[in-house]
Amino acid sequence: MTVLLIGALVLAVGGCVCVVWADRGGPRWVQLVARATLGAGKLVRRAQRDRRRSLDQGDASGD
Repeated sequence: MTVLLIGALVLAVGGCVCVVWADRGGPRWVQLVARATLGAGKLVRRAQRDRRRSLDQGDASGD
């Protein structure tokens, strides 16, 4: 379990580094990793928003 958490942390930090590096004009592979990182962040935010909406609708119906 610890190895998985450390791996996830390394990926997250590496993605953030690539986003900053790509913003400053890094190589093509860095720009690709940065796009993937930003895309994954958008997907996570959308999933959280949709989950909150479904929970709010459940509360409104009296469940």
